[in-house]
Amino acid sequence: CSTGSIQCCNKVVTPQEANSQGLLAGLVGVNVQDLTGLVGVQCSPITGIGLSGNSCSAQSVCCENNSVGTLVSVGCIPITL
Repeated sequence: CSTGSIQCCNKVVTPQEANSQGLLAGLVGVNVQDLTGLVGVQCSPITGIGLSGNSCSAQSVCCENNSVGTLVSVGCIPITL
């Protein structure tokens, strides 16, 4: 994951799905048409891969922009741990 930290997200959707579900409504300056990749919802960072207790039971992704808080990460691609 060269673009950012690995995240564990409860849900991963397309930018269009996220927009239609109102997930991007509070993100000022985010243009859905400009987003590439997927949108991760309710994400938390995964640290210490391979260590006991640091697994992801949902979807593990690598996201370009995790700066919009833990609710939404943008520019995500699924990865396998």
